[in-house]
Amino acid sequence: MARSPLTLAAAATAVLSQATGVRTSITGAAPLTEGAGGRFDSAVVHLDDGSRLVVRVPEGDEAEADAVRETTALAALTAGVRAMLPFRAPEHLGQTRLGPRTARVQTFLPGYRVDASQIPAGRGVATAVAEAIAAIHDLPSSIVQRAGLPARTAAQVRSDTERLLDRAEATGRLPFGLLRRWSRAVALDALWHVEPTVTLGGVDPSAFTITDVDGVPTVAGLLSWGGLSVGDPAEDLRWIASAPEAASDVVIAYSAAAGRSPDTMLAERARLHAELEFAKWLVHGHDSASETVTADAVALLESLDESVRDEAPIGSGTVSIDDAIAALGRLPAGAAEPVDTSMHTDAYDPGLLDGLTEDDTPPEQAASSGIDQETEPIEFSDWPGTDEAPAAEDSDPDDAAKNALRRWTGTA
Repeated sequence: MARSPLTLAAAATAVLSQATGVRTSITGAAPLTEGAGGRFDSAVVHLDDGSRLVVRVPEGDEAEADAVRETTALAALTAGVRAMLPFRAPEHLGQTRLGPRTARVQTFLPGYRVDASQIPAGRGVATAVAEAIAAIHDLPSSIVQRAGLPARTAAQVRSDTERLLDRAEATGRLPFGLLRRWSRAVALDALWHVEPTVTLGGVDPSAFTITDVDGVPTVAGLLSWGGLSVGDPAEDLRWIASAPEAASDVVIAYSAAAGRSPDTMLAERARLHAELEFAKWLVHGHDSASETVTADAVALLESLDESVRDEAPIGSGTVSIDDAIAALGRLPAGAAEPVDTSMHTDAYDPGLLDGLTEDDTPPEQAASSGIDQETEPIEFSDWPGTDEAPAAEDSDPDDAAKNALRRWTGTA
């Protein structure tokens, strides 16, 4: 990382001093790393009162724009809104200039995270994440509207999908089988009876921090809010294509928890949105004149085309609310065999910094003391859900979604 944890800790001190007028003592600092492609310099700092903060500095204009969207979304989460959620969201504490860029300081959310492909079936992470997403979708849309964040109608969601398909076809590199499959889905009126909700624009399970309560995985927080908008709730479930073992349990738990009328095509649209991530990658490669990205997208599309060739068309399967409620009976009240998912993924582990007390590592030693690194809270721009195209081939903010979809099609 270009900036040391000590430099970022100094930025945190400046932000807190501006906000409270009191100089805060930093007792430890360590880099946050998670393969973010160098888009952000990030660190976690440990304060003398035992609390921890996260400091991020974007490395480019696109990352800066993503950080601004995140800050705007967090500002929309007033105390009243946060009280509606059964989990925590980061609090934006302030920002300060650090050279040509802006350093932003947020509260730290402890917990571990689980990648979609590693979520087991049954009650546990699958149902906890599904219920957390349902809670977000049940928020009043006025939250988004008052903040001036994007809002789309059902017709706009459909037209945006059709526009993406047209752009992918115009590249001349889209397999005909997928063009036909997706065109039929866009033309199917029944698929687009969408009730727009507050969404995150395509959240991924690894954006949630999870803690175990009496041995049961429970969502404790959500790190990434930059895609906050009103749109198709199915976009926030597109990741179930990467979680085949847990997919049905996710849909069932979500449908039972959602406080809206039944959406029998929810899982079908989620599948469509997942498949169209390949089309977005192709369009990005074409628009950026990158043959490397384009070739990668074409390979993924050809593999997808082959894998779905014998499948039923999108829109041929449904999960009704009655089916969902009835199916809950097949899920045990508690997992018969406890599943330890915390070791299945890079963890956002609060224990890694617990030893950083005021008696241990002062900030001037943090950069060279060999402090264990923690994984970085995932910037929303870095994976699930942003529809923004990557700035460069070697710093792709869509890597997480793309790699998950690779696993789904068996091309990893």
